[in-house]
Amino acid sequence: MAQEVTNFGRFYTAIRAMSIIGDRDEVKRQIVWQYTNGRTDSLREMTRWEYDKCCSDLEGRSHYREVLRKERSTTLKLMQKLGVDTTDWAQINDFCRNPKIAGKDFSRISIEEHQEVQIKLRSIQRKGWQKKSGQPDQRQTVRVILMEKSNQQPEWN
Repeated sequence: MAQEVTNFGRFYTAIRAMSIIGDRDEVKRQIVWQYTNGRTDSLREMTRWEYDKCCSDLEGRSHYREVLRKERSTTLKLMQKLGVDTTDWAQINDFCRNPKIAGKDFSRISIEEHQEVQIKLRSIQRKGWQKKSGQPDQRQTVRVILMEKSNQQPEWN
């Protein structure tokens, strides 16, 4: 069988866009093995169809990761405006675990859920700023709003 693919730049560009931890050669072999249904682990032996399918799937994953990264960044910026310490992952996760926010850890939130959380955070920000005349302490505003229906007492630091 003649080699159908001679330029592997598209594949390696897609691989580089992914955040791969560990041996890239091993990951490459596993990906090729998967897309050839166990026929080979060599890029040179892939058919044009297998190669194109593999590259388009890998490019789609890297695009998803880029969109997710941007949504996470926006969510963190909004959280920071509300007084959440975004340098402390424990605080970020505690904030996100609240059922009124996301009900799960920050790392488990999908793109669509990030967009919903951003709407909630903007609403909290608007409501918090409108409750009192002047500008209240942002951290106190968030804690008061989130704890309104619970019996917990806020801890003021």
